[in-house]
Amino acid sequence: MSKLNLNINLVDEARNHAKEIAKDTQTYIDQHTTVTVERTVCRLLGIDGVDEFSVPLPNVVVEEVKNKGNLGKGISYYLGNAMIETGLSPQEIAIKVANKEVDLATLPKHDVFEIRAKLQPIVKDYLAKIKSNREKREAIQAEHGVKSGPELYVIVATGNIYEDVTQAVAAAKQGADIIAVIRSTGQSLLDYVPYGPTTEGFGGTFATQENFRIMRKALDDIGDELGRYIKLVNYASGLCMPEISAMGALERLDVMLNDSLYGILFRDINMKRTFIDQYFSRVINSYAGIIINTGEDNYLTTADAIEEAHTVLASQFINEQFALLAHLPAELQGLGHAFEINPDQENGFLLEIAQAQMAREIFPNAPLKYMPPTKFMTGNIFKGHVQDALFNMATIMTNQKIHLLGMMTEAIHTPFMSDRALAIENANYIFNTMKNISDEIEFKSDGIIKKRADEVLMNAEDLLNRIKQIGIFETIEKGMFAGIKRPQDGGKGLKDVYVKEDMYFNLVQELMIEELKGGE
Repeated sequence: MSKLNLNINLVDEARNHAKEIAKDTQTYIDQHTTVTVERTVCRLLGIDGVDEFSVPLPNVVVEEVKNKGNLGKGISYYLGNAMIETGLSPQEIAIKVANKEVDLATLPKHDVFEIRAKLQPIVKDYLAKIKSNREKREAIQAEHGVKSGPELYVIVATGNIYEDVTQAVAAAKQGADIIAVIRSTGQSLLDYVPYGPTTEGFGGTFATQENFRIMRKALDDIGDELGRYIKLVNYASGLCMPEISAMGALERLDVMLNDSLYGILFRDINMKRTFIDQYFSRVINSYAGIIINTGEDNYLTTADAIEEAHTVLASQFINEQFALLAHLPAELQGLGHAFEINPDQENGFLLEIAQAQMAREIFPNAPLKYMPPTKFMTGNIFKGHVQDALFNMATIMTNQKIHLLGMMTEAIHTPFMSDRALAIENANYIFNTMKNISDEIEFKSDGIIKKRADEVLMNAEDLLNRIKQIGIFETIEKGMFAGIKRPQDGGKGLKDVYVKEDMYFNLVQELMIEELKGGE
């Protein structure tokens, strides 16, 4: 039931504008592939490991075709052809390519129909592994039950996966429901995925498949002890977006930060490259039952939370439509927003409630991810704890779902385990003592909150209408999100975007979509 009595026609108009924006961009996406997409196909055909120089074998294989063949045909074509010609598995072929014993570009060519038939059993085997992970997650959740209120989300970021495990287990015992392993600074700009367990990272821990495996086991073990399912989060963003989604699907991660706009605006990754990568990554996440988190909260780190609130809503509408085109249902769309209004703003809390309630009503089935105050945290831990308490109140008053806990030591240092314990205690106290407050709240029809929600919605619809006229690429060039301008042909990664040939195929994506469509 709507408490804000939003203009439904305006909501529908905004959603339709976003749908046209996404469809227009999808036309470009469907015509192109990238080195990352093709490396992801390699991984989902079983290629893993590194060569003698520690270069990941998916990179080795794709670079071979990129340099000697035509990546516009797709790596599936070359690997399937090599399987027919050599009788070897994709992993064995990758090793021989690395050892210069096989040249994928010069092997005799076979019929595409034969190649597809050769690949199909391997693809189906890996899709079965992903499906099995999804079923296991659902079985454990059915056994232990699923939390109905806000889920408490905390981060670990030591740089050492084994230290991360220690901190994650402690957080779970303290009451955390979701553990995010922050990535090492700069990993989003690496055009390869590091291999194996890692013990050194700055500002976080490298996202590797082995690190995923280690943390998943640790959280399963402590979850069994506590009688709860503990969700694991990592980052499917940057230059390896779909590869990390594939790794997460294979190791049963539960949530992935996954938003191309974040990479474009804040990491200067080429917009064309990352929109293509995002599509495949979201198809994988949907197939694996992984919730995505989008990055709208980041806009407010550079832009004013009052003046630019409508850009957050506009981006949520756009992300929703991109997700639906990738067959990702609303239940897996953790659209983002943040508690970032200046605490000195008169009635700032009312404006914050307006934004949060509006998002909840416009996207009723999405597990919205609500981010804590960071921009105006000063190092005054006492005031910071109060700011976080207000953030916790906003969450329970507006029925947010994924609640990233604020830390009173924000702006001072990476949280200690004791800081997390206090943050969890703060949230649990507020969520318990105000458990049903949302059911008791109504908003004045002519009040501050209602008027603010109407204003933001109106401005978002107007912005989306303007974006529809010029397209998402030109919109980003003009700096209409977060005040950051990025050129269409600038940024990192454009050189590795390829036009698909007529014969191109990606059997992994095709079979995933076929099943996803069957369930829609």
